Amino acid sequence: MGPVSVWQWSLWGLLLCLLCSSCLGSPTPSTAPEKRAGSQGLRFRLAGFPRKPSEGRVEIQRAGEWGTICDDDFTLQAAHVLCRELGFTEATGWTHSAKYGPGTGRIWLDNLSCSGTERSVTECASRGWGNSDCTHDEDAGVICKDERLPGFSDSNVIEVEHHLQVEEVRLRPAVGRGRRPLPVTEGLVEVRLPDGWSQVCDKGWSAHNSHVICGMLGFPSEKRVNVAFYRLLAQRQQHSFGLHGVACVGTEAHLSLCSLEFYRANDTTRCPGGAPAVVSCVPSPLYAASSGQKKQQSKPQGEARVRLKGGAHPGEGRVEVLKAGTWGTVCDRKWDLQAASVVCRELGFGSAREALSGARMGQGMGAIHLSEVRCSGQELSLWKCPHKNITAEDCSHSQDAGVRCNLPYTGVETKETWYWDSGNVTDVVMSGVRCTGAELSLDQCAHHGTHVTCKRTGSRFTAGVICSETASDLLLHSALVQETAYIEDRPLHMLYCAAEENCLASSARSANWPYGHRRLLRFSSQIHNLGRADFRPKAGRHSWVWHECHGHYHSMDIFTHYDILTPNGTKVAEGHKASFCLEDTECQEDVSKRYECANFGEQGITVGCWDLYRHDIDCQWIDITDVKPGNYILQVVINPNFEVAESDFTNNAMKCNCKYDGHRIWVHNCHIGDAFSEEANRRFERYPGQTSNQII
Repeated sequence: MGPVSVWQWSLWGLLLCLLCSSCLGSPTPSTAPEKRAGSQGLRFRLAGFPRKPSEGRVEIQRAGEWGTICDDDFTLQAAHVLCRELGFTEATGWTHSAKYGPGTGRIWLDNLSCSGTERSVTECASRGWGNSDCTHDEDAGVICKDERLPGFSDSNVIEVEHHLQVEEVRLRPAVGRGRRPLPVTEGLVEVRLPDGWSQVCDKGWSAHNSHVICGMLGFPSEKRVNVAFYRLLAQRQQHSFGLHGVACVGTEAHLSLCSLEFYRANDTTRCPGGAPAVVSCVPSPLYAASSGQKKQQSKPQGEARVRLKGGAHPGEGRVEVLKAGTWGTVCDRKWDLQAASVVCRELGFGSAREALSGARMGQGMGAIHLSEVRCSGQELSLWKCPHKNITAEDCSHSQDAGVRCNLPYTGVETKETWYWDSGNVTDVVMSGVRCTGAELSLDQCAHHGTHVTCKRTGSRFTAGVICSETASDLLLHSALVQETAYIEDRPLHMLYCAAEENCLASSARSANWPYGHRRLLRFSSQIHNLGRADFRPKAGRHSWVWHECHGHYHSMDIFTHYDILTPNGTKVAEGHKASFCLEDTECQEDVSKRYECANFGEQGITVGCWDLYRHDIDCQWIDITDVKPGNYILQVVINPNFEVAESDFTNNAMKCNCKYDGHRIWVHNCHIGDAFSEEANRRFERYPGQTSNQII
C-alpha cells in the first residue's frame, strides 16, 4: 500500500466523524464538574514576586511552552475564569503592568475578553493563541480568593519551585541582644528561601548591591560599613548561606532583578574565604529615631518639586510635580519601576514596590506637566530623567501616574491602641495631640508630653478612630468660580426662604422686610470627587431633616463655608451651604450616576462625578451688603469641619483675589490652596492656611 498524504488522512478522519455523528447522534452535555476538553493540554501557574500563594502573574503552559497573558482589555471577569482554572473559587482582583514582575517566553493571550461564566479560558474571546503586540511589561496577574474549589486537585496549580526567587529581604543586627530602635538600618543581609532564612556570601559584594537592598527595605540610600569588624565577628558564629554571586547594577527595584546564584542543595562548602554580606542604610529624616522637634529641624532645605497625593498610606499616591510655580500630574506613558523608584527615593522612601498607571490613585485636576518619562534609575530627581513636555491633546487625567514605595519596618502596628470599648482602660497616657498627617506614629505628633491634661476622664472620653484603605477626595473647580462670579441686588421679598435657612448676613434680621434689598456675590460651585471612595454624608438617612422651603433633605449641617477675607485674614462676610442636596449632577464618560437626592434618594458624590450648584440657586452666594470697597480674598472651604474622611484635606480650600469698588467686583487668580508653590502662596496670602489633616 503506497504512502498516504496528511491531507488524505484528514479527509478520512472527517468522513468517519460525520458517519459516527449521524449514527450515534449528538453527545449529551456533561454535567460533571470536570473541565471541558478545551482546557485539556493546558497547565496554569502563579509566579512572580512579591506575592502570596493565591496571587501572582498568570502563566499558561501550551504545547510544552510556558507563557503569559497581556493586560490589554483584561477584566475582573477574566480573572474569575483564570482563578477557577487555578483551583480557586473566584477572583478578588487583578493586576496589570507586570505588577509581579515581567515573565519570559511567549505571550499566549492578548485582548482576552471573558464574561466570567466560562468554564475554561479557551471559551473566552482573544486575538488567538500566541498572537500579541504586547511586551512582558504588560503581563497580567490575578488575586484569587484563598478558598479552593471542592474536590479540586492541586495538580494544575504549578508553583515555580525549580526557579528560585528572592521574595523577602531583611537585615539582622549582628550585635546587641537588648531592645533596639526601629527601623533596623544595619546588619547581616538575609533572604527568605523555601527552606527558611539564609545569608548571602559577600564575595564580590558591591555598593550597587547595598543600594538595591536598602531600597527594598524602604531606605533611599546606603553608606559604607566597617567590613573588618563584621569579618572578625563572623569567625565566631555559625552561618547558613543560600545565595552568592550577587551582581546588581544598582537601578533594580528588587533583588530578584539582579544577576545572582543559589547554592545547590548538595554543596558541601559554601562561601570559601568569604563572610556574610553586611549592609548599612541611611534613613530619611522622617524615619530617623529622634524627637518631633529634631525631626522638624532635620528636614531638607528648599521646597520639594515632587509630591504624592491621594494615597491612604505614606509612600503611595498620585505623582505630582512642580513646574513654573504650579503643581501638575505625570502622564503614565512609559511609566515604569525605574521612574517610580526615582520618585520614591527622592521623597525619602526606598525603591518602588509598584509603578501605577491609569489614575489608580485618583485623577488630578489642572496641568499635566510630564509625559514619557524614561529614567535609568540613577537620577536623584524625576526632573533629571529624560521626558517629554506635554500638550492638552497628548494625555488626560485618566492616565495619571502613581507609585507605591517600599517603607521601612517601624513596628507601628504593634503599638497598643483601644477603640471606644475601653472599659478596661484605667489611665489616659496622651492628650493635646496635634498631627500634620505625615507622622508615622502618635509619638511624632505634637502633644502635651508627660504632663497629660484631660478635662474629662473615663473610658467614654477616650479617642478612637475608624481606618480605611480608601477615601474620597473633594476638589472645587476653581476656574468655574472665577468665570461665573457676579453681583446681584436681590429684593428682600424674594429672600424669605433664604433667611429661614440662615443664608444671609446677621444684619438682614434688622432690615425693613419686605422692603429694600441685599447685595449678593453669586458664583457657581462644581465639586468633584477625585478620590478612591464615594463621598457620603456622615449622618444616616434616619437623621436627615426635611426643609420645605427648598424641598430637599439636609444630610449635613455644614458642607461648605464661603468667606470674604481681608488680605490679613480678617473675615468681613460669610456664607455657607448648610446640608447640600448632595448628588451626582454629571460624571465622566465611563462612570454612571449613583446618587440623586430627589424623592428622599441616596445622597453623595460618586468617584469620577461632580455636584454642581449653579449661581442662580438660593444660598449659592455670599451676602456682601455690609462690605466696604477694597481688596479682598474670596475663600471657599469644602467639608470644613472634617466630618467626612478624605484622603487629602489640603486641597479643600479655594482662594481668589477679589477687588470691590462698591458697584462692581473683579474675581481673579482663583486656585486650590495647594495648587501653587509655597512661594507663590506666600505672595498671595499673608495668613496661615490649612495643613494636611490638621484639626484646629
